Amino acid sequence: MTVSSIPALDDPAAFALVHGKLVAARQMINEIVLGQEAMVTHLLTGLLAGGHVLLQGPPGVGKTMVVRTIAAATGLDFARIQFTPDLMPADITGSTVLAVDADGRNTLEFQPGPIFTQLLLADEINRATPRTQSALLEAMQEFTVSAGGKTMRLDRPFFVLATQNPVEMDGTFVLPEAQIDRFLFRLDVDYPDAKTLTRILGGRAEVAVARASSVMSAADIVQLQDLAAAMPVASHLLAAIAEFAVATQPSASRDDRVKRYLRMGLSPRGAQAFLAAARAHALLEGHSHVSFDDLRAVLGAITRHRVQLNFEGQAAGLSVEALARELFDRIARA
Repeated sequence: MTVSSIPALDDPAAFALVHGKLVAARQMINEIVLGQEAMVTHLLTGLLAGGHVLLQGPPGVGKTMVVRTIAAATGLDFARIQFTPDLMPADITGSTVLAVDADGRNTLEFQPGPIFTQLLLADEINRATPRTQSALLEAMQEFTVSAGGKTMRLDRPFFVLATQNPVEMDGTFVLPEAQIDRFLFRLDVDYPDAKTLTRILGGRAEVAVARASSVMSAADIVQLQDLAAAMPVASHLLAAIAEFAVATQPSASRDDRVKRYLRMGLSPRGAQAFLAAARAHALLEGHSHVSFDDLRAVLGAITRHRVQLNFEGQAAGLSVEALARELFDRIARA
């Protein structure tokens, strides 16, 4: 897509047209997925930012349903992979198989795997071996797939939603920190409250998902991703992101709690993710530029899997999100 095909942010009519589809999709998803407005906001933000999201929570809280609903509302092709210990890389990427051509001769043909889609649900990603996990994580980072002796580029949009159950960890393979960092967000999904659960029990969610109609297309998503990437950001906000990243790093921070309780802070890649997410959130909310409110809105989802406590911090019961928010608010007020 060329720059000229991206609606100008300073053109109210063009912005309203492309943003209206996004508003309609968001409304449809929230009408079907009850009580998860914050999660839906973060998932759509991740999609617009061109990143990927790790959903962490117990089974039965609607993780799969929200993914299917997003696929239906946005018109994206959907595929699901159930990760298990015996899953092989070729089960994800595809493999070369023996086929018969039009002349009746045997020939080798590449059969694409489920990764060649637009929205991929990687269910219980931590149940597969590290070798199998790496096949997915390469695609997430590089947007390429290596299989059949060649490297193939994935079409845009390519959005991965991975799930893991933090309670049942027996027989799982913990994702290394370098691989977890490839997820734009980590969202913690909890049980609904009694009021929301009553609404869920009174409805038929699966029927609603099946009847959900597309109000967008893949081309719309790509256009919105390009628009999000072009969202203006003031220089003082860029400086605030950089200062915050440094403030979370034990070797550079001037905060005694960071030096004492944190093992790892926000990396340069994490700071870039922070900026991309804030831009996408600004677009989702209909803003014409990024503000401190956009940065605050994505702060927790950006830091909770990147800023790591050491053993002393864990023993003290320190909250990474609370500390990160305090550090950021201090910078924002300066």
